[in-house]
This record gives sequence, structure tokens and C-alpha cells, in this order.
Amino acid sequence: MTLTTNEPAAAEPGLRERKRLATSRSIQLAVLELSRDRGLDTVTVDEISRHADISPRTFFNYFPSKEAAVLGETPFRLESEQVEAFVNAGSNEPIFDGLLAIMHSVAVSDTADFEMHQLRKLVIRDYPHLLVQRISSMREFEVDLTGVVARRLTHDAESATHGGEIPDPAAIHDHARLITLVAIAAMRHAWGTWADSSDSRPMSVLLTNSFAELRTLL
Repeated sequence: MTLTTNEPAAAEPGLRERKRLATSRSIQLAVLELSRDRGLDTVTVDEISRHADISPRTFFNYFPSKEAAVLGETPFRLESEQVEAFVNAGSNEPIFDGLLAIMHSVAVSDTADFEMHQLRKLVIRDYPHLLVQRISSMREFEVDLTGVVARRLTHDAESATHGGEIPDPAAIHDHARLITLVAIAAMRHAWGTWADSSDSRPMSVLLTNSFAELRTLL
């Protein structure tokens, strides 16, 4: 996974990218609507393709399986501008506050499409193994975030020693991985609450609550 940049082209996708996103959304809505009405096990790729007004070949250009279409495109991206703000925030900002801001950004990008968000929630609730797969896709995000946290710890250590000796890089990475795993555990807690809950609270609220509970344990 690479850090996304905040260039105008990324904020204003071209015609081809808009068409790609529209087709992807049509496929996801089709599989989610059919799965909601009939159950994922009975739905075929041919039916999904007809519902989305595409060919099966086009379907497989976007998703390898109907389960993958239910899960949608991986939303776990780190924005470069936000990463730099986190790394340079300084030791006066609690590190988990900065991580919560990053997690909020991820959660908002994943749940911005309310219709799809609600449909996906209904389907995933009926197929818990899909939630497990969705959480597993966070592995790459975990690796990237560990690197970002390591940069933050290194920057804080250098500032504290005024550029003097800093801890061993291996020790910093190990500490960063522990911090990252704890933060992701809070995110997984929010995901589990989201999947099990019958209310319509946005993921950002659930995530804030999970981090608040985490702080009571630290």
C-alpha cells in the first residue's frame, strides 16, 4: 500500500476514473441488494451482472468473486498530509489521539456512501465470515501504520535529545508495532460493534467510543 497524495488529480478524478468508480458501485449495490433479498449463497455472478447491467467478464475485471464484491474496494488508505501532521505533532500530543484522527479518516472514507454502508452492514451481519475477511484486509494497513508510528517515535526521541542518541531502530519498530496493534484492536472493536448493532450511529462515533474505552485501560 502506498500513501495517497493530495494532488488535484486525486481530488478531481478524470472521466475514466469516474466511470470506473460508478461501475464498481453498481456492482457492489447489485450484489448487496440481491444478497439482502435472497441471500448471498443463492446469488450468482450472472445475476449480479444482469442487475448491474454489465457482462460477467466486466464483473471479474473488478472483483474476483461475489464475496469480494460484497466487501467492496479496500478503504484502508493513509493520506500523506495527515501522516506528516501525525509524525510532526510532537510529544505533547498523545499518540493515540493522533491515531484516532487517522482512524477517523479511514472510517469516514469507508462509510461515506450511506446507502451502500447500510446494505453492506445488513449483509455482513448475516455472514460473519465476511467481517473476518474484511478485518483481515487491514493487514497491509497495519504494516504501513506501524512504519508511520515508528517515524513518530523516532521524531519525538530526536526532539527530546535535541538530535542526540536515540533508541535502537529495532526497539522503536517493536514499540511502534505494539502501539499500532493496540490502536487497530480498538478499530476492530468498533467494527464488531458496527456489525452487531441495530442503530445507525456512524463508524466515526463508534470508533471514538472504542478509543475512549481504550484510554480507561491504559
